[in-house]
Amino acid sequence: MERNVAIIGAGVAGLTCGVVLAEHGYRTAIFAKDIGQQTTSSAAAAVWFPYHVEPAERVIPLALETYQVLLDIARFPESGVSVIESRQFLRTGEIEIPHWAIPLGAQRLSSLATGLWPIQDRAQRGGYSLKTGFSLRVPLMDTTIYLDYLAARFLKAGGKINANVDFKNLEDVDSKSDLVINCAGIGARELVGDHDLEPHRGQVAIVPRIEALSCAIVCDDAPLMYAIPRAKDCVFGGTNDVSDNLLADPATTSRIVAECSRVLNIDKPPVLAERVGLRPFRRSGVRLERDRLRDSRTIIHNYGHGGAGFTLSWGCAREVLELTTL
Repeated sequence: MERNVAIIGAGVAGLTCGVVLAEHGYRTAIFAKDIGQQTTSSAAAAVWFPYHVEPAERVIPLALETYQVLLDIARFPESGVSVIESRQFLRTGEIEIPHWAIPLGAQRLSSLATGLWPIQDRAQRGGYSLKTGFSLRVPLMDTTIYLDYLAARFLKAGGKINANVDFKNLEDVDSKSDLVINCAGIGARELVGDHDLEPHRGQVAIVPRIEALSCAIVCDDAPLMYAIPRAKDCVFGGTNDVSDNLLADPATTSRIVAECSRVLNIDKPPVLAERVGLRPFRRSGVRLERDRLRDSRTIIHNYGHGGAGFTLSWGCAREVLELTTL
């Protein structure tokens, strides 16, 4: 039976589900208030890593499946996906290499490697150098390219994208759609009344490309810091605060640029843009399950990905596909 599918949300979760379903023959339409570079996904650094999402036993298999798909997609430069070395550091203490990362080739960084970006200015209070770290080659998705790639692939498979649509209730979806996929991200908090969802605010600064920076740098201990090089620019971050404020804070931008510049031991670059996104962190973990609407139609929930929307996207979409056939 040919099914009409309505997907709520046009971020990476909604687009990836759209691609998978449309390419499997479903008549699929995406409905969203924001699309493209207006989505939360567009503000993401989008380097593959299962960051700030629970529970590990559920999400790691989904992340590893996505990893393999992204490696395949990276063979096509027009996708905006590349493979990059990611270096994870701690400023203090001993970093642990996750068990799942070892088969992917994760390696502990030597003391020489951790000293590549030392903080030498001891005149400043709080001066330090990076203490321990590990490296791992991972997919990087340039959101300025990758989201358009997914949208184009979805449209090519016969899908349709409807912008400026803001559903207040799931039952508001046109009854012609007998299957609904909820990829609303943080919007699911109001849409389905899921108060387990928390908006974890991430602010980034976009700066010009740094020629000497060829790998991603992430410091997980406070203050959170990451520098992600892309083809034409570099993403400096970041924050992870419980807040639904979508306005960029100039003081936060200054702090982010100062901290990244200190860790990279470079002069402060100019800021090209500031972006804010709300990570949909769900205290009880990713919601990926089949349910029924009040009008008896089938709905599949796919949200609560925290800071790992890109990292889980293809694994979750494959599971959504499987749930459509139950």
